[in-house]
Amino acid sequence: MYPYNQRTAVTSTASEAATIFLAKVFNWMAAGLGVTALTAFVVSHSQTMLRIIFGSPIVFYGLIFAELGMVIYLSARIEKIQARTATIMFLAYSALNGATLSSVLLAYTAASVTSAFLVAGLMFGAMAVYGTVTKRDLSSMGSFMFMGLVGMIIAGLVNFFLKSPMMDFVISGIGVIVFTGLTAYDVQKIQALGAAGIMNDHAGVIRKGAIMGALALYLDFINLFLSLLRLMGDRR
Repeated sequence: MYPYNQRTAVTSTASEAATIFLAKVFNWMAAGLGVTALTAFVVSHSQTMLRIIFGSPIVFYGLIFAELGMVIYLSARIEKIQARTATIMFLAYSALNGATLSSVLLAYTAASVTSAFLVAGLMFGAMAVYGTVTKRDLSSMGSFMFMGLVGMIIAGLVNFFLKSPMMDFVISGIGVIVFTGLTAYDVQKIQALGAAGIMNDHAGVIRKGAIMGALALYLDFINLFLSLLRLMGDRR
């Protein structure tokens, strides 16, 4: 009887650790989305900021490459940098992304942005719940979705020159599938990380793990939202 009780206690502790860690991840993701939304709103209502960012291709693409560089740096150096540095970089990335995404608020109607955001939120929430409760190992699905993501990137680069509306529509449709699938996969992976005992580590390690998990889910949500907006949005 004792081994059974001991095993039950260990399972319960792991489950609690995973729940606490997931909560931290979602809190930081929400903070990032909040910074992005606030920045996008402020920039879209400032003619000066719009001229600075979108008036010069050098500035706009400079911000895009800065965002990409921050994601790469965080992913590669997360074990070396301080938790505070990782937090600042994540929030700074969220702000830069909000600045570049401010054009979305200008290109699409408010109703389209709102409806796409709500649909993305519902889809993201449903897949997050699925990733949390399912007993199925989603590793194979994650690999498949990652291959789809690579294909999307390549097709997007090709369509940058072709400017085909139909190809853009197809890429957006694939994007909805890919990022809903990646959401479930990433949530399951993050939950497993929490259950594996990360909560027993140093607070800084926990913070950095939560930041990286938040970044993954943040990217899933933003890209799902943009894919839906391109599919169902009405331009001004």
